[in-house]
Amino acid sequence: MRLAKPLVIGAVAVAAVAAAVLVSHSDTGRQTTVQGMYYCPMHPTYTSNRPGDCPICNMKLVKRARGAVPAATSTHDPHEHASEQFQSICYLHNCAKLHEGKPCPMTVVAKPGETVTCPICGTHVAEAATVPAAKKILYWTDPMIPGYRAPGPGQSPMGMDLVPVYAEDAAAVAGAAPNPEGYAPVLLTPQKQQLIGVRTAVAQTRALTKTIRTAGRIAYDPELYQTEAEHLQSLKALAQAKAAGTGEGAEQAQRLVDSSRMKLRLMGLSQELINEMADWDGPDKSLLLSDASGKVWLYVPVYEFELPLVAVGQTVSVEVPSSAGTRFEGTIRSVDSVLDPATRSARVRAVLTDPNGTLKPEMFVNASIAVTAGELLAIPEEAVFHTGTQDIVFVDKGQGLFEPHRVTLGVKADRFYEVKSGIVEGEAVVASGNFLIDSESRLKAALQGAAAPPEHQHGQ
Repeated sequence: MRLAKPLVIGAVAVAAVAAAVLVSHSDTGRQTTVQGMYYCPMHPTYTSNRPGDCPICNMKLVKRARGAVPAATSTHDPHEHASEQFQSICYLHNCAKLHEGKPCPMTVVAKPGETVTCPICGTHVAEAATVPAAKKILYWTDPMIPGYRAPGPGQSPMGMDLVPVYAEDAAAVAGAAPNPEGYAPVLLTPQKQQLIGVRTAVAQTRALTKTIRTAGRIAYDPELYQTEAEHLQSLKALAQAKAAGTGEGAEQAQRLVDSSRMKLRLMGLSQELINEMADWDGPDKSLLLSDASGKVWLYVPVYEFELPLVAVGQTVSVEVPSSAGTRFEGTIRSVDSVLDPATRSARVRAVLTDPNGTLKPEMFVNASIAVTAGELLAIPEEAVFHTGTQDIVFVDKGQGLFEPHRVTLGVKADRFYEVKSGIVEGEAVVASGNFLIDSESRLKAALQGAAAPPEHQHGQ
């Protein structure tokens, strides 16, 4: 009987301890609910009981709305709970901006039913909703590590939370337009853009004028002078034979006219200029020396690739090195029909007016021919990268995204290129600082290629 009292006291003590444990567990549950009041919008699985910064991305924590599921009462996987409570909405609305199955790294987080407008195109609206049960997860990845894949949720080697890649998104990527070979899109922060001096220019339709610059000389051409004299003599002989009525003499004189005409054509004179010679009193003396007429002939070579832009009737502007500030203008009268095999150029002949006799035979001058190309879509020449097999420009898509585009170029006219395909009017292309963007784009493409799994080869 003496032991009964201690037993009763021990039972009471045990009950008190159990009650204390239950109260403590209940308080823990309440504390867990309170501790989940703040979360990271980029990493919803991270919660805190006080405001501050996310230790993963340094983003300000956001206060959780009332009615949120307490962490202590949740029985789901943390990543699964995050996908039910929030969903990442791609700024580029997951259309053709997913690359090789990777989710867009430029994301915001929205609650179910919240509308998010794309800040790049300004038209697409994405609805945040819970992930359907039928949506299959292919693998988990870190957008900051090209090619990294994991079978389940967790953290990447960089300490970032992994994000899922769904089968539907990968199928959308398969139908997207591919990037140029060896290039990948690049994301740059505003600070980095400022550091490397990124400057953009808008592709727009403009009047392009190409200036062909070349070195010419004032003609001294005794051979052409002699050929013109022979042609004029043959024309006179033909007229005399026809007047005499001798058929055989007229036929022979006609052959001489045809022969001299062909020789003049091979020397570069146009058919129109040869026809004008019929009214001349004699060969052109300005081919030998400056005369009182003030007319001189200018010979300028034009390279083969620029010949399609040159035509009879265009204006030529001439500057004389020995007479600074003095300019002469003339008109193109003919273009040689045969190229010089050594220089791959054709000689262009123009007539200049020199009333003061400043220009002397065999004098060298600087000549320029302004060619109007028309109203064309154009971008600055410094925006184009020539790789040898393709021409690349980087299009500014906004929000720090620069996308490589392969373009087809036309005429180059005074620091501008005509663009035939690859971009549309109004798109902004990088015109300064694109060397570093090009390097980073190539490096990213190389890393993605190295991380990509090898394709299965049948028969091996």
